[in-house]
Amino acid sequence: MTDESARVTPPPDLSENGIQPDRSFEELPDAPPKQGLKLSLVGKISVVVVAFWMVLACIGPFVAPYHEAHFIEENEEGEFYDDPSYLSPSSQVWLGTDFLGRDILSRIIWGARTTIGISLAATLLAYALGIIFGIAAAVAGGWADAVLSRLDDAILSFPSIMLGLIFVAAFGSSIPLLIVLAGVVYAASVYRIARAFGHEIIVQDFVEAARARGEGLWWIITREVLPNAAMPLATDFGLRLVFVILFISSLSFLGLGVQPPVSDWGSMVRENLQGLGNGLGGGALACLAPAFAIASLTIAINLIVDDVSAKAGGSLAKKMI
Repeated sequence: MTDESARVTPPPDLSENGIQPDRSFEELPDAPPKQGLKLSLVGKISVVVVAFWMVLACIGPFVAPYHEAHFIEENEEGEFYDDPSYLSPSSQVWLGTDFLGRDILSRIIWGARTTIGISLAATLLAYALGIIFGIAAAVAGGWADAVLSRLDDAILSFPSIMLGLIFVAAFGSSIPLLIVLAGVVYAASVYRIARAFGHEIIVQDFVEAARARGEGLWWIITREVLPNAAMPLATDFGLRLVFVILFISSLSFLGLGVQPPVSDWGSMVRENLQGLGNGLGGGALACLAPAFAIASLTIAINLIVDDVSAKAGGSLAKKMI
């Protein structure tokens, strides 16, 4: 065997510049693909229920059989009713009428726009205030964190209903006031959650690197903190929306929320409580139907939040208050 045949043939030069590529990382596994959120069957059904009410709140006035303040005075034959209050369900009024003779189905459809619209606007306001001040306090620290936290503690020390009653008694009841009131009350809870997530993120290495580079406070909040806290805060948004819906409905039930003739699910329950003693076909639906609307929407949102939190390992539930 000659010396030339015993020589080992070098690997072919595959690069253009004669430098062999680095293959030391070829055996490392690929990063797992990102998976979208998968809901359970209960979660999917809950999404359908919530979507139904949201769509109805948008198009309700266009599909409602009657206006929310319309009084049913005549039957389908054109004959006048002696007393149109608490009529039984029929082809004319599918869920009957309330204590004044107004169509229950129409008022529930119109009330969806009022209840959901006010609650959604108030929740968005609460999150705008809570996230801005919560994350700013976590990033700034020091006296700013202390002052904002003590102010937040003062707001949380009052029961939400009691605080609502004080504000309504002092300034009166109107839809803009209810939105601002609910937004401020629940911004205190959002502040706690945003501040907790902010404190967790602010000690991470990538935030310290941004500070070392000389990045400003606004840059750190918008580029580092907010993107990493977006998903947990978005999940908590559903839970906070439930609280606001119940808060607005409770004020309306007490007669201090949405005022007549505007329809609202909470006020509809209060107005037709006397119909519970008239039997299911003669007035009970006037009280039970709006109560079912509130329950179905809030329970569906809760089930979605539980499903999403369970998929995230339940870590979100520890910070929810």
